[in-house]
Amino acid sequence: MVLEATFNYLVELSKDNIFFVVLIAGLFVTLTTSTGAIIGLILKKVSLKYVDFSMAFAGGIMLVASFTSLILPGIDLGGFSSTAIGIVLGFFLMFLIERYAPHEHLSKKYEGSEILKGKLSKIWLIIIAIIIHNIPEGLAVGTSIIYDIDKGLITAFAIGVQDIPEGLAVSLPLIAAYRKVLLPILLGIISGIAELISALMGALLFTIFYTLLPVGLGLAGGAMIYVTVKEVFPEVYRDKKHQRLMTFGMLLGFMVMLYLDATLG
Repeated sequence: MVLEATFNYLVELSKDNIFFVVLIAGLFVTLTTSTGAIIGLILKKVSLKYVDFSMAFAGGIMLVASFTSLILPGIDLGGFSSTAIGIVLGFFLMFLIERYAPHEHLSKKYEGSEILKGKLSKIWLIIIAIIIHNIPEGLAVGTSIIYDIDKGLITAFAIGVQDIPEGLAVSLPLIAAYRKVLLPILLGIISGIAELISALMGALLFTIFYTLLPVGLGLAGGAMIYVTVKEVFPEVYRDKKHQRLMTFGMLLGFMVMLYLDATLG
């Protein structure tokens, strides 16, 4: 397979430098997120139901990746208790970030610290929301590569695929609201860079503290599940007219990630 050959080539090219692999994977997700934003510029008038379908697809990928690439490997490596601690930490980390970091989703009102309400422009609040959303994805890439390069590259590829509809879902409302061409692309790049940085930080942290890698895998998995359940699914199911379509989108993403992990993992 082309993907398998590409993964093998990257492993050989890295010459056992695992951070090189993490860097390439991080740059890949940066590129795909930006690509999604650019597609949004081309498809300015696409129906939002198809955008929601693509986000449901992304949610399906994230849900499966949380288990097959992070939580189950964590249990295999360090047992249930360590991984479970990581899952709970991941949930609470994302809860605290969302609770106190000022941010605003495109279809929701302001969230975060009331003290900082009104202190930042809406654009900056949207940027922060995007960064919050992408931190778990970057952690998933970095920690899964530290655990196993092949499995980590599968995770990075799957997250990169679902980053395309994420970039599209961000760019279309921004284009409609602000009528600016460069802003969606800029936000797509910022979103990808956030994933790259969190991937490198996760890889560095759990290389230094390798014995805590099961906790790290659980943490990344828990954070991904939190974002999927708390943000992605409520967003795509907000419109009751197309719930069946959204459910099939989620199923498609679920099966794609399961297939990638079963055939390449």
